[in-house]
Amino acid sequence: MKKIFLFTVLLFTVTNFWSQRNQIIAYIDMEYILENVPEYLEAQNTLDAKIAKWRKKLDTQARHIEVLKTDLANEKAILTKDLIEEKEEEITLKQEELRRLESLYFGPNGDMFSVRKQLVKPIQDQVYNAIQSIAKRKKFDFVFDKSSDLVMLYSNKKYDISALVLSTIDRTRLVNQKNAKRKEILNTPKELSEKQKEALSKKEALIAKKIADREAKKKAIAEKREALLKQREEKRKLLREKKEAQKKKKEQEQEQEQEDKNNN
Repeated sequence: MKKIFLFTVLLFTVTNFWSQRNQIIAYIDMEYILENVPEYLEAQNTLDAKIAKWRKKLDTQARHIEVLKTDLANEKAILTKDLIEEKEEEITLKQEELRRLESLYFGPNGDMFSVRKQLVKPIQDQVYNAIQSIAKRKKFDFVFDKSSDLVMLYSNKKYDISALVLSTIDRTRLVNQKNAKRKEILNTPKELSEKQKEALSKKEALIAKKIADREAKKKAIAEKREALLKQREEKRKLLREKKEAQKKKKEQEQEQEQEDKNNN
């Protein structure tokens, strides 16, 4: 309900502005963009690996606590009161340590938050910079994120600038790579040894292969996305046809029922 209210307010605002002058609106699919930025995928994989490592450590400690509890329950009848209290205190301390680690790793200001900010934020800034550059160049008044909490009841694909954002990011990356390569060449002695030439050639081939692989992956994802959209549209079409057939059948039954009444 809250989303619908926000969307209604936003729609009213846009419509109000539209009445004053023509507005130029576009939208992006942030999830689609980030899935096609190699640096984001690498950062996400790094973060996932760290999270898996932290969870494994927490699970190991939690299982150890359960073993201590089970052992205490089984041995309680033969232990002295002092030993029972000592073991209970040990379990309490380990539980407190477990909660401390959980907060350290996954708390509001924990390691996961810090690592995500460190790894992902520069990439998100790169995306936002590309969006701002495109918006200024093409004079867009609004750029919405289709994958956010904003409810978009309909979106025309011709206003989707996600591919344009990716192209801008790729161009920026290539420019940075060329500048870095140019700087490397300027700082490299004019007379390169055969070994240095071979290493440079391999590096250039590796960069070219990475770019080609990235383009092929982007193409495959785009084709998969198109197929998914087509499949969804076909399902909607079948559903509409089914509803129309049911409606038509119901009307025919009502007409037949009315005709039977008239005949009687």
